[in-house]
Amino acid sequence: MRHQWDTAMAIYEKPVRFLMREMVNTFELQNGQSFVKQQAINWFEQNYPKIKKGTITAHLIRLSVNVSSRLHYTPKPGEDDLFFQIDSNHFRLYDVKQDPLPIHSAMNRIVLQNAEMIEEVDLGISSEFAYESDLRDYLSKNLQIIEPGLRLYEEEGITGVEFPVGGRLIDILAVDSQGDFVVIELKVSRGYDRAIGQLLRYMAWIQKNQADLGQKVRGIIVARGISEDLLLACSLMPNIHLFEYELSLSLKQVYPIGN
Repeated sequence: MRHQWDTAMAIYEKPVRFLMREMVNTFELQNGQSFVKQQAINWFEQNYPKIKKGTITAHLIRLSVNVSSRLHYTPKPGEDDLFFQIDSNHFRLYDVKQDPLPIHSAMNRIVLQNAEMIEEVDLGISSEFAYESDLRDYLSKNLQIIEPGLRLYEEEGITGVEFPVGGRLIDILAVDSQGDFVVIELKVSRGYDRAIGQLLRYMAWIQKNQADLGQKVRGIIVARGISEDLLLACSLMPNIHLFEYELSLSLKQVYPIGN
């Protein structure tokens, strides 16, 4: 089964990032004047109704110069430097004279966003990823270890890494071999039963706002350990799968040779 989003081609004659500039012209935005996310969603519903709500939100992030998660969408310098995000709901035009330089690289991200430890990790060799972002980045490039045929969601330069849903971010949004959505929630340490509420909320949002008619949505939780409470909570949910990850380390001596 293939869906209209399962392609790198634009749904309309122009890609969404160019349609955003058309929207700006329609709004007649001036420097300093802001708009809210819902205004953008409403504009696309009226003018380009085939564009999904999640795709619109993701492009607002891609085109916002100060949002570090835009790096997942590979923004093009100059072409994609359109907005400045005031908060999760408000945006204005990017002002090159007063705003910081646009985030275009991982170095920008390191400087502008201090990484927060998700869990305390002892010094030495750990059996856990230090950061949730490390686990996310590894799995997003190796989804086949979870399930054959599983691949990262992609559409018009937007990927399923930190995919925006209702003001929150899905760790990984994937597509399976049948063309159905798979929402993946990650926990670097132990997965507890409270994670199920978060996952179900994300799944429901994707089903309502991003999935095509007849397209299914299921969920996966990946954690260092799965609690008994989480196992019990998922025992009556056949559309949710649980995985525990393991890390291993091996060393190869390269100098001096022969020792």
